[in-house]
Order: sequence, then C-alpha cells, then structure tokens
Amino acid sequence: MNLELIGYLDLIIIIVYLIGMIFYGLYHAKRENSEDYFLAGRSMTWPIVGISLFAANISSTTLIGLAGDAYSTGISVYNYEWMAAVILVFFSIFFLPFYLRSGVYTMPEFLERRYDRRSRYYFSFITLIGNVLIETAAGLYAGSLILKLVFPDISMTVIILILAAAAAAYTIPGGLSSVVHTEVVQAILLLAGSLILTYITFQEVGGWDNVMAATPPEMVSLIRPIDDPSVPWTGLIFGVPLLGFYFWANNQFMVQRVLTAKDLNHGRWGALFAGLLKLPVLFFMVLPGTMARVIFPDLENADTVFPQLVFNLLPVGLIGLLMAGLLAAMSSSISATLNSASTLITMDFVKNLRPGLSSKQLVRVGQFATVILVLLAAAWTPQIEKFDSLFKYLQMVVGLIAPPVVVVFILGMFWKRGNADGAFYSLITGFVIAVILIFVNVTMPDAVISQWHFLHTAPLLFLFCAIVYVAVSLSGSLPPAEKIEDYTWKNKIYTDETASLAALPWYKNFRILSVFLLILTFIIVWIFR
Repeated sequence: MNLELIGYLDLIIIIVYLIGMIFYGLYHAKRENSEDYFLAGRSMTWPIVGISLFAANISSTTLIGLAGDAYSTGISVYNYEWMAAVILVFFSIFFLPFYLRSGVYTMPEFLERRYDRRSRYYFSFITLIGNVLIETAAGLYAGSLILKLVFPDISMTVIILILAAAAAAYTIPGGLSSVVHTEVVQAILLLAGSLILTYITFQEVGGWDNVMAATPPEMVSLIRPIDDPSVPWTGLIFGVPLLGFYFWANNQFMVQRVLTAKDLNHGRWGALFAGLLKLPVLFFMVLPGTMARVIFPDLENADTVFPQLVFNLLPVGLIGLLMAGLLAAMSSSISATLNSASTLITMDFVKNLRPGLSSKQLVRVGQFATVILVLLAAAWTPQIEKFDSLFKYLQMVVGLIAPPVVVVFILGMFWKRGNADGAFYSLITGFVIAVILIFVNVTMPDAVISQWHFLHTAPLLFLFCAIVYVAVSLSGSLPPAEKIEDYTWKNKIYTDETASLAALPWYKNFRILSVFLLILTFIIVWIFR
C-alpha cells in the first residue's frame, strides 16, 4: 500500500463505508416479483428519481473523465453537462408520457410497440453491447485507476475483479430498489466531498487570477472554433444534442430510473430535478480539473487528476470519505448498468423465448445474467487503456451507436408514416456503417475518415439513417393503426395536458419549471461562452 497517498484511518473508512453500502442496498432489496426487481415496484417519488438519474450519470467514471478532460482541454467538456438539462426538458414533455403510460420495462420493448420485434431485438443487442463496453467496463476502469494509485503492487486484473464482485454483491440479490437507494446516499456524499475539494483546490492555486495566468484563454470558453479537437461549435450544435438524446431519452441505463416513478408528474419532476443538478457540475467537477493545471502541470495521465487532487490536498479522514464515495459511486454505476442489462436479457429475450416462466423464475434469470455480464465487462476493461482518455472513449462509442437509434425514436414519435421496415433497415444500416468506421479508426488511424471529429461523424450518420428510414417507409405499406394511435405525438395530448395543468399551482407545473431550468442554463452558458 502507498502510505504516502493514504493512511490507515482513510483505509478503514473506505472499507467500513463500502461494507455499509452493501448492507444498506440489501436492506432495500425488492425481489418479490419481476416489477419489484427490475423497476423497484414503480413507487419512487421525484427526489429519488432525480437524484438517482444524477447519481447514475455522475459516477466515478464521469467524475474522473470530466476532470481529466478539463485538465487537458479546458471547460468545453461541460457542454455535455448543460446540454443534458435541455434534453431532459424535451424528454419530459414529449417522450416520458409515452414511456410511462405504455407500462414497458425496457426501451426495446417500446420499439416493438411502435414497430415490430426486429427493432426490439436489434436495440436490445446494441444496448447490451453498450452497457458492457461503455458503462460497466468504463466504471471498472475508473475504479481500478484509483486503487492502482493506492495499491501499486496489486495487478490491475485483480483490482478489476474485486471491484466487479463488490458491485454485484447487492445488485444480484436486491434488484433496482437496492441500486436506487444506494445511489442517493452516494450522490449526496460525492457532491459534498467534491464541493470541499473544489474550495480547497481554489485556495491552493491562489484564486482565479492564477488559474487564468496558467491557462490559455480558450480553455475557459465553452464555445470553441470549428477545428477545436474537443468540442467544436458545429459539434456542439449538431453532435452533442444527438449523443445527449440517446443517453437521456433512449438509453435503458438512464430511462429505467424514470420508469420507477409512481406517476407521470413524479417522473417529470424527477427528470427536471436531474437537469438542475447537472448545472453546478461545472463548478465542482469540471473547474477543479482545469485549476489542477496550476498544481500539477505535467501529469502523464490526465484521467488521474481527480484522485491526485484528493490524495494531495485533502486532510486525513476526508480522503477516505471522498475515496469511499468515489468507489461507491463507481460501484453504483456498474450495478445500475448490470441491472439494466439483466432486465434487457430477461424481459426482451428470455421471457419471449420461454413465456411460461413465473415472475420469480424471471428474477433468477436476471440474477444469473448479471453474473455473466460482470465477467464480460471485467474481461474488456483493460482494453480502455488504449484510448487517449476515458471521456473520449465513452463519447466516441456513444457517437457511433446513437445516431440510428435516435432516428427511429424521434421519427417514429413525430412521423406517423414511419413503418417497421423503415426502422429496421435504418438501424441495420447505421450498425454496418458504425462497424466500418470503428474498423477504419483502429486499423487506419491516419486515414482521412479517421481524422473526422466524432461530433461531426455522428450527425452525418444520423442524416444518412434518416434518409434510409424515410425512403424505405415511403416505399412500403402504411403502419397499422394501433402502432400509430398510442405511440405517436398528437396535438390533443398538448391540449389535454394544458387543461389538467391549470388545476396545479405554478411550482408543480412542469412546463413552468422547464422554462426556469432553460433560462438558468442559458445564463450559465452565456457567462462562460
């Protein structure tokens, strides 16, 4: 153990906290039936939904990735965070009502309601790959980075296996209820610890003037030129919303939390609350990474900047508490993706192949699927080291997976002519192109197409898949009436909601709350433009 970084008191705090979280998660276990296990009984109120959404997103993966990217490229990485608030407003108004009223367990199940089983199975397959390659593996990698600093003599493989086992310890027995309740505790701890670290970092660098003196002006600007390697303004307009829409409105990992809401209002309030929580991320997760350039000007691996700040600036005791929160958040994120993935396997594949299984048998299948997914993610995790940074790895993979999926959700919701063939062939086309692009990027990194920014590639792929969707739909038959009636947007929905909202006080009207959230978002972006 590296005693220069962490003392025995900190180590005891970490161990006690992690064990406590496992027991707390098991205490809140729900596994009587499949709805309890996979959707926490659909009983969550808006604060729990909002904090759970935020905690699932602001995991150790994001925290380490944001700080690392801010260290190397500046605050432009925050564009992904404020855009989430805008996306969640759109999601709350248009998509969430359809998801909750349909009573679905998974996003692929919703695609089957709108199109057919082909789209459902494709999206389930893609989502499973994404859960293993993106969220779970990246979470294990982030946790292993931290522990490798503390225990340099232990191999990365052993560390990854230990972390995977800890995450599975309460996810497998307890289901989503365990995941959500532990996420709330971890989010509060992580927020408090990050705020303390930000304050201490600010004091250590001697104020904002010293940060500006050591940092090029463009690094503290959100709006970047078109050739910027991090977030060009064209990518901000066309690429970031695309990735954000997939992540917040189509991704089983995130949407599953909103499906736990007790009703539509609580789901909407929770989603908007999560959007509000994303805004201060600039101050306690992004800016510390940029400020760290003054303290650690020559870090070899930018992804280690957050743990370096913790180990070098915080006092004994606080180090243990924040590292415990960081590792617990990593565990929470992994457990969340594992639960989402096992839900997909169980409800989208096994239940259809074996319709006679009881609800308790489905829970057992979900638990077994979780074990397999943990092992697959642990096996893939070491490959992430080959990428430039953790955050770029996450965004690049999402940038290739997202476009065809977003096409079939958005056009399917707002264009009644879209049919099952249009959706399926659009998804397949996007998948083939994504595989080709990944192959070219890996085998021919100097090729012209490999030099394209993923925020430019994603909207081009979206446009091409949309053309395929429209062309195939127009050349085929009209979709059945039942596919359109309950799963496409109508003006009547807006007018009916307007009447029902009139009876609510303003602070419960999600439209008014949405306007406030958008105004606050605009103010922050304008200040740091």
